[in-house]
Amino acid sequence: MKAVGYQQSLAITEPAALLDIELPQPVATGRDLLVKVAAISVNPVDTKVRKRAAPPVGEYKVLGWDASGEVVAVGPEVSNFQVGDRVYYAGALQRQGSNAEYQLVDERIVGKMPANLNFEQAAALPLTALTAWELLFDRLELATPSLKHPKPVLLVTGAAGGVGSILVQLARQLTTVTVVATASRPETQQWVKELGAHYVVDHSQPLIPQLQQLGIAAVSHVASLTQTDLHYAELVQLLAPQGKLALIDDPANGIDIMPLKQKSISVHWEFMFTRSLFSTADMVVQQQILNDLSRLIEQGQIKTTLKQSYGTINASNLKQAHALLESGKAVGKIVLSGF
Repeated sequence: MKAVGYQQSLAITEPAALLDIELPQPVATGRDLLVKVAAISVNPVDTKVRKRAAPPVGEYKVLGWDASGEVVAVGPEVSNFQVGDRVYYAGALQRQGSNAEYQLVDERIVGKMPANLNFEQAAALPLTALTAWELLFDRLELATPSLKHPKPVLLVTGAAGGVGSILVQLARQLTTVTVVATASRPETQQWVKELGAHYVVDHSQPLIPQLQQLGIAAVSHVASLTQTDLHYAELVQLLAPQGKLALIDDPANGIDIMPLKQKSISVHWEFMFTRSLFSTADMVVQQQILNDLSRLIEQGQIKTTLKQSYGTINASNLKQAHALLESGKAVGKIVLSGF
């Protein structure tokens, strides 16, 4: 089968950073589905793994943790899918990725594709939607009413990226929280407004004065999606007593949690791969989330975050997608389709 992989961790400008290759087609066993990949999207995790994780000598690593496609074979223990099903999923970090014609994926982390989306539109969603859903409801517990914060306010930093683009929609559609999103360019500010943010502020400027101008003295919850270390001091000041801070990025120098003690602020890491990486007892929850998301999309409550299509799935086009993500200027999701 055709695939895109690499043997060395290199800068994306290097010719061998990503290569067009041929690999054996895998075989479904156990609870695995064999999916014929129709479309993929590219995420920051792809660039991080490419730069940090080289495969064993002589082997290729295939990236890609977002895909849509059709089930072409099922393992003997599969119970929820059959050949011909159209599916979407993010996959598992420790397995070969979706930048290949065929991929094995555990059925417990696969959802039925929304009936009203095409493969490209669907491929834009799984990783970011799972991240956003888990952050909002498993980590920040925004679906649970609390006397601590009778009128909750959620601040979403870096809201125009892949995770932010779906998180803002989910928060607006599924909770009663006031959503304050940050974006620094006119086009990104307009994008997050269209997605449902009540207010938009510029994260290239101090946040506190901008929120004060909106009449917001404090926020109950923070979804810090990027540059947590840059904004951390302000976030600590903005968070109300007994507030919650959730983050998904990798602060360069870590963060000092001591300033959070006086307010009893809790910190929550969200890493979408935790369930599949450790085969947790609740791993199947990701299947349920993706199926719930499909229903929301079919009902018109949530829309795809696809913004750019980079053509067919090959090394050249994937290099362009990696370069854009590394520039920090991507809006929404980048998708590729077909081989």
